Amino acid sequence: MLVDFRPHTRLRAEQPVDIGASVVPVLEALSESTADLDRVRVVADWVQYRANFRDVVDVRPILHTPREPRPGTVPVPMPMGAREDDLEIAVDVRRSGGAAALEHSGGAPLKELAAARLQQRSGHVLLEDWGRGSESCIWDFNALYWAALELWEKASGQGYEQALPGGESDARNTDAARELIDELFTVWDRLAATNALPDELYVVELGVGNGNQAKVFLDAFRARDEEHGRGYYQRLQYLMCDYSQHVLDLARETVAEHLDHVSAFALDAVRPCTALGFLQYKVFLVYVSNVYDNLPTDEVAHLGGRTYCVETRAYLPADAAAELAASVAVDVADLPALVHKLLRLGPALLPDAAPQHLSDVDAAVDFWQRVWAALRLEERYVPLAGLDTYALSTPTLRSFHGAETELGGELLGPLLESGADLRMHVSNGALTSFVESLRLLHPYGRLVCHDLFVTAAEGYRTHFRGPGKYDGSVVNWVNGPLLAHVGRRHGFDVRYERFRHRNGGNIVTMTAQVGD
Repeated sequence: MLVDFRPHTRLRAEQPVDIGASVVPVLEALSESTADLDRVRVVADWVQYRANFRDVVDVRPILHTPREPRPGTVPVPMPMGAREDDLEIAVDVRRSGGAAALEHSGGAPLKELAAARLQQRSGHVLLEDWGRGSESCIWDFNALYWAALELWEKASGQGYEQALPGGESDARNTDAARELIDELFTVWDRLAATNALPDELYVVELGVGNGNQAKVFLDAFRARDEEHGRGYYQRLQYLMCDYSQHVLDLARETVAEHLDHVSAFALDAVRPCTALGFLQYKVFLVYVSNVYDNLPTDEVAHLGGRTYCVETRAYLPADAAAELAASVAVDVADLPALVHKLLRLGPALLPDAAPQHLSDVDAAVDFWQRVWAALRLEERYVPLAGLDTYALSTPTLRSFHGAETELGGELLGPLLESGADLRMHVSNGALTSFVESLRLLHPYGRLVCHDLFVTAAEGYRTHFRGPGKYDGSVVNWVNGPLLAHVGRRHGFDVRYERFRHRNGGNIVTMTAQVGD
C-alpha cells in the first residue's frame, strides 16, 4: 500500500491536521475490507474549496485496460517495473477529522463511511456515463450559469464577482492598469517615430465581467493620453468580449462614456478567433482575467510508471437526490432527465416544459441551485497507450499558417513523466484559447492574463488544484508550465510572476510576447 499525504505543511500549522483522526480510520476500513492491500493507493488532500465535487472519502478504480476496447485495438503496454494498483482511496483531510467528518458525512463515522465506499454501497444517482473531464455535464452547468447569470444573481442576492476571493477581480486594480498603459505607450511611441504605428490601436479583453476592469483601463488610458499628448485615445478600439450577453449589457452601461471607442462581442473564450479572426496580427494587448480557470479541462496522471487519463461521471448523492425528487414531485429514477432538461432549456423555459414539477421561473432557479450544490463527481483512471494517442485540442485549432492542426499529447511528456507520481490538469480550454489569442497579436503586442496558475509541476504534488465551485461556475487552476511550453514552441516568451499590486492572494500574472 502507498499512502500519499499531500498537504504536509499542515502537519506543522497553527492548527495541525490530526492524521489519527483524518486518515487512520480509512486505513482501518481498508484493513478489514477484501481489497488487495498491495494494490491500493491512499491519497490525502486538503480540498480548500468549501463548495466542491468531492466527497469526504472517494474510491477511484484504476483500470488496466481501456474501457470497452474496440476489436483489433492494441493492448496498452505495461512498462517494466510499473506498479499495478487497483484502487485509489481519496481523503479530504479538511473534512475527515473528528466532528468535521460527522458534519460532512451525514453523521456517519469516517471508518464507516470509508467501508461503505469500499463496498460500493453509495446509491448514487448518475447523471452521465464515464468520460473525460472536459466532456462532463459540469461544463453544461458552467455554461448555463453564464447564460442565465441574471436569474442566478437575483436569486442569490449577490453578483458573481462577490464569489471571488476578496470579493472582486484583480483586473480592477488601477495601478496595474496604468502600468499596462505606460508599456503600450512606450511601444507606440517607438512605432510612431518610424511611421509604423497603425491608425487603429486594438485592445481586446476576454471575460469582461461587469465592465469595471474596462472602465478602470479606459479612464486611466484617457487621463494618461491627455498628459502624453499623442492622441492615442482617439485611435483606440477597445473590444469587450464575454460569453454572457447579460454581462456584456452590464459592461456597456459601465463604460457608457467611452462607447465611441468600445465594441462588444459575445463569444466563447475557448475560440476567440471565431469572432475576432479579422484582427489577426493587429491586436496590441489581449487582456484576460479570471477566465482560463473557468474553461473545460481534462486531467491526466502518471502513477507507478504508467500514464492514465482521469475519467469522470457526475452524480447526485442518494439522500440529496431523494430530497430533490420529492421537492419537485418526480420519481428519483426520472430526476436525471429533468436535470438534463434544465441544462438544455434553462430555468426561464423549464416551467413551460415541466409545469407539473416547477410552477414558475423562481422555482426552476431554486431547483437549479440545489442540484448544483449537491452535484459530485466520481473518478477513475483509464490507461493511455501513449501520450501521442491523446489530443490536447481538437483539429479545428488553426496553426499560425492557417492550416487545421491539433496539439498532441506528447507535449505533456516533459512535465508528466519527469519524476515521481503526478496528476495534473491539461487545461484544454485555456490552452486552445491561449494559442488562438496569440494569433491575434501584433508583432509588438502582448497577452497579459491574471489567473490561478500552477507555475511548476511540483505544485500539483502538494496542493489540491480543483475542480471547485465558485457560485454557479467551475474553477480549476491552470497548468502554467504547459502553456509556457506551448507558447515557446510558437515563438513566444512566456513568464509568470505574482500579481504585484496586491499583497497575498493566489493570483499570478502571465505575460506572453514574441521572443527576441
